Amino acid sequence: QVQLVESGGGLVQPGGSLRLSCAASRSSFSIGSMGWYRQAPGKQRELVATITSHGYTNYADSVAGRFTISRDNAKNTIFLQMNSLKPEDTGVYSCYADFGVQRTRGQGTQVTVSS
Repeated sequence: QVQLVESGGGLVQPGGSLRLSCAASRSSFSIGSMGWYRQAPGKQRELVATITSHGYTNYADSVAGRFTISRDNAKNTIFLQMNSLKPEDTGVYSCYADFGVQRTRGQGTQVTVSS
């Protein structure tokens, strides 16, 4: 089973940027799709970005054009570059990885966008 550890969250002002990282405990060459969820207070969890093992990406409409997901298979890590952040981007961001039919999620990292 793969284990995932996120980092890079924090407090940022509106319009600012953050870069999240998610490190997998096993080679990401053996992992299928990976991506990021977020959960805002009082809201359902939202899938914000995905990347396949071949590098194909997909984004939620709410973040398209502002967020970029990338993957470094050599380092077993995915990243989420978040630009032009808005207060509504606040939430706990957790990454996932698909290994076979099993999806594993990390514990999450808090992102707060506030002035």
